[in-house]
Amino acid sequence: MEQSGVAFGTSGARGLVTAMTDAVCFAYTVGYLKHLATLGEFAPGTQVAVAGDLRPSTPRILRACAAAIECLHGVPVFCGFVPTPALCLHAFARGIPSLMVTGSHIPADRNGIKFNRARGEFLKTDEAAMREQDAVLPAGWFNADGELVKMLELPAITDVVPDYVARYRDFFGPDALSGLTLGIYQHSAVGRDVLMLVVEALGAKAVPLGRSDTFMPVDTEAVRSEDAELAREWASDGTLDAILTTDGDSDRPLLADRHGNWLRGDVLGILAARFLNAAAVTTPVSSNTALEQAGFARDIRRTRIGSPFVVAAMTEAAAAGLVPSVGYEANGGFLLASDVHHENRTLVALPTRDSVLPMICALVAARRVGTDLAGLVATLPPRFTLSDRLVAMPTEKSRARIAALGDSPSAGAAALGFVATCGELSHVDRTDGLRMTFANGEIIHLRPSGNAPELRVYVEADSPERAGNLLQTGLGAVSAWRDEAS
Repeated sequence: MEQSGVAFGTSGARGLVTAMTDAVCFAYTVGYLKHLATLGEFAPGTQVAVAGDLRPSTPRILRACAAAIECLHGVPVFCGFVPTPALCLHAFARGIPSLMVTGSHIPADRNGIKFNRARGEFLKTDEAAMREQDAVLPAGWFNADGELVKMLELPAITDVVPDYVARYRDFFGPDALSGLTLGIYQHSAVGRDVLMLVVEALGAKAVPLGRSDTFMPVDTEAVRSEDAELAREWASDGTLDAILTTDGDSDRPLLADRHGNWLRGDVLGILAARFLNAAAVTTPVSSNTALEQAGFARDIRRTRIGSPFVVAAMTEAAAAGLVPSVGYEANGGFLLASDVHHENRTLVALPTRDSVLPMICALVAARRVGTDLAGLVATLPPRFTLSDRLVAMPTEKSRARIAALGDSPSAGAAALGFVATCGELSHVDRTDGLRMTFANGEIIHLRPSGNAPELRVYVEADSPERAGNLLQTGLGAVSAWRDEAS
């Protein structure tokens, strides 16, 4: 882990494709399985489900992971190139481990491996225990460059898509979206065709848009300007009721209204949680505070950013009897810690990021109250969040500057121009990075990315325009840190 430069972040192992050699990926998988063996979740003969996204490097890495499974006498089950939640639905239902080869939204020159336990996501405690495992490369399996030379092929595909589609059709009903025309922005998302199948199974007309033969790093949290323009262009003729898409491994959603305006993931999470009558809601500290102001949840828990932290807290809420217990992230990923019962139908828990569920919840909720998505969003308290990232910012530099800012936050906020813009600093939250709330209620949150050399900037205000101005203020202030780093 230290020598390769392939780090373990909030979503598993990630790094440059050139660093993720077959030997490195093999060793990571061996360590993962040996850790599961200590928990009684893996032994010789155990099935391990694997799948991947559409990056060019994914098939090679999948083969290296499957080789590690076979080396430890496990049985790889290849689920094909499918959404992460479809893989997890299959594996969790059978109580078997699973891993997804994906870099999510990051560029194609990087990739990753997301590990899961037999019935849930890999948590931070699992990561620490995995680090203690010894992984030995078998003699003759790799050349000097770390390439797998032993002849091992992936098994035939086990089709997990029908069960994934049935999950939503059976809960919402085959007519839940009847009469709607929905654009499906396909780009290079691994679930692009599956999403078409889901909305058609619920009665909608699906219109494919923007399919790409090359990988596109679509980020559902920091939406690219070109994706914003595409949505407005597609919506301009008025034929679409909404536009749906996902990130690369299709576990995070992005939903636009009929005007082509992309909804923020933390707003989508509130709408889905409210629709499901959630008693407990867990979300990272960076998510929109309209959740608290909406007042429907009995229990709200704020965590560090990353699904492992959300999973841990929402699972605790469910264990305490606070059900339905759900979680969501600002990137739109929605997690279900407990079953949901509605009109004699049951939606089984799926404690991993799900892109489909929140989008369907929002569309159905809008129909039930006789409005569209824009009208549904207008029923929430007026709080608006935005985020962006300062790229090519070394992580250690970000951490050092944020730590220094945290030592004297009032003076630091003034020096950065935040006090002049927002008024005096009234509250500081150090749950993850440094989240500053000012006298006028506005928020600026600075945090190093856990997956790439980037500094994330999150803001919140009472209007979209003010949030946009605040984001530019925040990015402009910290850009000097990057210039110093170079």
